[in-house]
Amino acid sequence: MRKLIVLTVVAAALATSACNTIQGLGRDTQAAGSAVEGAARDAKN
Repeated sequence: MRKLIVLTVVAAALATSACNTIQGLGRDTQAAGSAVEGAARDAKN
């Protein structure tokens, strides 16, 4: 029973940290996309 509780807590901690990592990756990807979009807009003009 104790192992199950420990494994559940560890799994919850990993899932939470993965969400933060994915969220950060999404922000970085969005920033890179904005930079490419701006460069394309400048090249067009």
